[in-house]
Order: sequence, then C-alpha cells, then structure tokens
Amino acid sequence: MVIHRIESAVAPRENNHLVEIGPGRGALTEALVSTGCRFDAIELDRDLAAGLLAAFSIYPRFRLHKADALKFDFAALREGPGAPRLRVVGNLPYNISTPLIFRLLDQAELVEDMHFMLQREVVERLAASPGSGQWGRLGIMAQYRCQVEALFDVPPEAFHPQPKVQSAVVRLVPWRESPWPACDVAALRATVQAAFAQRRKTLRNNLKALTTDDVLADLGIDPGARAETLELPDFIRLTNALSGSDTGNETGDD
Repeated sequence: MVIHRIESAVAPRENNHLVEIGPGRGALTEALVSTGCRFDAIELDRDLAAGLLAAFSIYPRFRLHKADALKFDFAALREGPGAPRLRVVGNLPYNISTPLIFRLLDQAELVEDMHFMLQREVVERLAASPGSGQWGRLGIMAQYRCQVEALFDVPPEAFHPQPKVQSAVVRLVPWRESPWPACDVAALRATVQAAFAQRRKTLRNNLKALTTDDVLADLGIDPGARAETLELPDFIRLTNALSGSDTGNETGDD
C-alpha cells in the first residue's frame, strides 16, 4: 500500500518534528502522527481542516494551521536553534509543487529532509542527470541545495478516482556540508535561467548578452553546446566567472 511505503520511507520517530503540507482527509497523517512526534499540518481547505481537527486533536502534539503553504512562515514552527529541524512531507498538486519546493530550498537550514508525492515528470526533473531532456533549472537548483533521490512510482490505480497522470515519491535531504564550490544562489539561478532560455539553442546564443565564446572556452565549456549537456559544477564555474567571484556566497533566492 502506498501509504505504508511512504511511512517506511519517512520512518518517523517520537523526537522528530514533522510538517505535512495538504493532508487532505488525513490518510498519511494517521500513519505518521501516531508515533507521538510533534506534528504540524498545513491545510488550506476549511472543510478538510475541520475533519482533521476532529480526527487528530486527540494527539497532544498535533497542531493544525489553516493556511496557504506558499505563504506560510515555516521558520515560525521551529522552537529554537537547538530544536529538531523540520521533516516535511506532502502530496503536492502540480500547480504548487515547483514554487513550494523552491521556497523550502530557500529555508534549507530549517529542514532535515523532505518527502513528497508529485507528478512523476516533476520527480524526473528533480532527479535528472546532465544530458537528459529533464535536466534543467529545477534539478540544478534542487541538487545544488540537496541530495535528491527518486524513491518509487505510484500508479494511477492507487487513487480514487484515478488521475490521468503518473505520480512518484521523492526524497530531498539538504546538504549539511555542500560538495559544490560556493556560489551566489541568485546569480546561479539567473545563469541557469539564461542558459535554458531556449533549450534547442546553443550556449553561444542563449548567453550572448552575458558572456563571450572566449570566456566559455577558457572555462572548458563548448560555446556550441546546449545547456542540458553542462553538469552542475560547470554552471557554478560559469556563474562565478560571470559574477566576478571565485567563491560567491549563499545569499539570494530561488
């Protein structure tokens, strides 16, 4: 059963602080909150929120927030520097998945890990490798901040009614010590966005307003290549060269 597989992947413990985004009718909530962990649920739908309160208020460490996750202050949930980091879970609808993940990546220092059920194409983009058609801004920015692992697919028949799309579950674990050279995150985002502005065009064309063939060649990057062929360290070196920084910093948003 899908709920049990997600529960096993999360493996919640009593000393954890879980945050569930969009619990809906509480099928996953029930599997996770019974561990006795601190549990914050964020639900926008008022009717569903009433049902969640009725079902889970018996757990003393359960709290419900009637709020929009895209506007929610996740930092307010953490009790202090020594408190456990947030373990975030949720079945995210397509229209909020990318902006919400970027928002959480901006607050990666608050987060222990994230487990999300998403449309499979989003998971493929998050976990993509260079050279693939899925490699782009989402995967690059996520992998700069996190270890990304696609866990398992979820077939349409696991839902009632059945959706017309395939789903999958992904795990994102923010780096505590980044394996990548330091880089200004806002600058990296801008470089990646420009490089992928038109996927079928070469770096020479997409980056002509930012740099020259000679600069690309000096960095060991073929100006005639497409952005999807570059690896994450290539984008970091390019970003640092364009910003005139050898190391950059961790400021900026995604």
